[in-house]
Amino acid sequence: MEIPIIYQDEFIICVAKPNNILVHHARHSRNVADEKSLLQLLDEQIGGKFYPIHRLDRKTSGIILLAKETQYVSKFQDLFTANEIQKTYYGVVRGFSPESKVIDSPVKGRDANVHKEALTHLRTLEQVTLDIPVKPYDSSRYSLVELSPKTGRMHQLRVHSNKISHPLIGDTKYGDKNHDVMFEENFGWKNMFLHAGKLEFKHPFTEEGLTLKASFTKDWIALFKTFSWKNPLD
Repeated sequence: MEIPIIYQDEFIICVAKPNNILVHHARHSRNVADEKSLLQLLDEQIGGKFYPIHRLDRKTSGIILLAKETQYVSKFQDLFTANEIQKTYYGVVRGFSPESKVIDSPVKGRDANVHKEALTHLRTLEQVTLDIPVKPYDSSRYSLVELSPKTGRMHQLRVHSNKISHPLIGDTKYGDKNHDVMFEENFGWKNMFLHAGKLEFKHPFTEEGLTLKASFTKDWIALFKTFSWKNPLD
């Protein structure tokens, strides 16, 4: 599997992670033997050890920053902590989502007993009604949304989409199984439709302003064509 490289310099490498690939294996992971992580795939492809600067779920595709040396990680993480990196995600959700909405709702952290403040800005870009029944309705409606998280909680965008009753398509944890089944049976699409599309920030070492984009995966491209939606990264 060839990992698309978006940008690299002496400090970082920015790549597009495919769906259903772990960034790295947890220690003692039972999956180590039967699947390769993003870090392993990159080592095989270009050689070298890389250090993740932020997280991306296994099921989410798109842009991720990796440092080339451990001592570079904290400078970039500081940008995320200070909200000085603009993150833009795209999702396909059930129903007609609002034109714009600020979702301000706590999300459980890695410690499942503790809720932490979480903030997401949502903007609806496209909508479609399909003459395909999904219980209990005789048709189905979907929206393309742009999601800008202002905090970085675990599963934040997935939880927030569900919170406003517009869950992401293909999200087996927080989504709507009936719609996921419809997508797979009618179109053959079974990945989760959440894509980390864009990062904008000032490089902490070079001071250069960067806008980095990860192209959509093949399911997304097929969906844009089928639904006659404009690709927001074009």
